[in-house]
Amino acid sequence: MQKIFKNIILLNKKEGETPLESLESFRLKHAEYKNLPMTYAGRLDPMAEGLMIVLTGEECKNKEKYLSFDKEYEFQVLFGFATDTYDILGKVTQPHRQGLWGKKELEKVLKEFLGKRKQKYPVYSSKTVDGKPLFSYARNGENVEIPEKEVEIKSLKLIKIQSIKKEKLLKNIEKRINKVKGDFRQKEIIKIWKKNLNTKNVQHRVLNIASFKVKCSSGTYVRSISNEMGEKLGIPTLAYSIKRTKIGKYSLK
Repeated sequence: MQKIFKNIILLNKKEGETPLESLESFRLKHAEYKNLPMTYAGRLDPMAEGLMIVLTGEECKNKEKYLSFDKEYEFQVLFGFATDTYDILGKVTQPHRQGLWGKKELEKVLKEFLGKRKQKYPVYSSKTVDGKPLFSYARNGENVEIPEKEVEIKSLKLIKIQSIKKEKLLKNIEKRINKVKGDFRQKEIIKIWKKNLNTKNVQHRVLNIASFKVKCSSGTYVRSISNEMGEKLGIPTLAYSIKRTKIGKYSLK
């Protein structure tokens, strides 16, 4: 699904694609854009999907304006595991551990996120420090001071809590990671997930996934919200899925 205006294109980036892959896929299907300047206003991680604004021609000069718009996301959090990327495309850093929590405890934690707050960039992100992206430091095992940014969470709502069997979870994770092209440590990560989801390593056959909706300022990392949610509850957590549904006034609906 996509919407095309004069100098603005609304793309529905697929899970597994990089923003550049999504843009180039569109360009290949629309010959009229072959030699036209194009840029995307705001990234989405490979495992995230949804709305991406692409600017063309003279509108590329106004990129900063679009980058400043508020965002809305629908996302799911998996309870029981944490990874170095804060999503499923990462190495498990905390093996399976279930804590004691429920809807009441979770909704109490959500209130702590509301308003303006400092948020550190994920170590696996494209944020540059001294000319190098943070993920480059992480991959090379180099220490670096992680910068932070003031963000604002305008609303954060719990939609539902559901369960998933570990066998189905592993199958789902493997299928989704295999959508990703390029070098994102896929083979190593799938191997680690298989090891961690073995019956001997998982205390319970069923894990919990909670669904949320969030309205936030530009620059907010949903992956970081997902990770921090677990830190507040004392349970390993990660972003199981992320879908961007709105940027400013723009949506695909």
